[in-house]
Amino acid sequence: MKIAISVGDSNGVGLEILLKNHKVISKICTPLYCADKELLKEAARILQVKLPKHLKCLSPNIKIPPILPAKITQESGAYSYASFLSALNLTLQGEAKALVTLPIHKKAWQLAGIPYAGHTEALRDVLGKDNKAMMVLGSPRLYVALFSDHIPLKSVPDSINTESLTQFLLNLAPFITKAPCGVLGLNPHAGDFGVLGKEEEAINAAIKNANAALGKEVYIGALVPDTAFVGKHLRYYVAMYHDQGLIPLKTLYFKESINLTLNLPIIRTSVDHGTAFDIAYKGKADSTSYLNAVKEAVFRAKRGEKLLPKGRGK
Repeated sequence: MKIAISVGDSNGVGLEILLKNHKVISKICTPLYCADKELLKEAARILQVKLPKHLKCLSPNIKIPPILPAKITQESGAYSYASFLSALNLTLQGEAKALVTLPIHKKAWQLAGIPYAGHTEALRDVLGKDNKAMMVLGSPRLYVALFSDHIPLKSVPDSINTESLTQFLLNLAPFITKAPCGVLGLNPHAGDFGVLGKEEEAINAAIKNANAALGKEVYIGALVPDTAFVGKHLRYYVAMYHDQGLIPLKTLYFKESINLTLNLPIIRTSVDHGTAFDIAYKGKADSTSYLNAVKEAVFRAKRGEKLLPKGRGK
């Protein structure tokens, strides 16, 4: 089975993770690396590791950037975006069964003139308005879906309305294999009956609408955010904004968690970490998230499903 892999920012930990794990993942799939072999050779030289044999590299047809560990550059941003588009096209054309992405640097994308905050936003635009890409991160023990993902915190309250949240919950519902899913409130104490904010009125209405449309109680809430993850034994949550959901997730399961993009015509998984410039090219990068992302992509492709796993170990 062929899996398209975009290599992320060449100045971060992505190429180290790719090189260290080629032999392992080649046992479960045929990885198609959307990068020039010369770039991987240079990364191997800097890391002082042997270049793996039998690498299948597909050039993204853009100038190869110099590797400058831990540096934010326009060249690395442009290359990582071209690698992503190349891997996406392979998957859309059916030449690969799934897409796995290594971490990009958002500022490098910005310097390269790329108008997206990250992969998920790019997928929404490139695949068209009918594909409402949804970001879900986690491991078999805990998954968090992000209603708003890479937007400024000040923009979150205005993004919450009953109609859009109801649709989000309905789109997410097929992927929830163990109800209920907890929906977090936005404000401290979930607004405290309107004393600390009124966004929960829209959240509660969306939960009610979604459950009515689904004919069962799939969602509960709005839950008080600071206690929602304590003692409830839920596997699925919906967070109103990025850090609200990812701080508890990464505190508990950082190394093993992955990023799943749902509601797409393709399977896409990713590592659940960034470029880690602080350890770039120091031989210290952890591979657990990458291996889990590849395993999940292969599992979903073999099953021909886009369902979240039912507590399956990685």
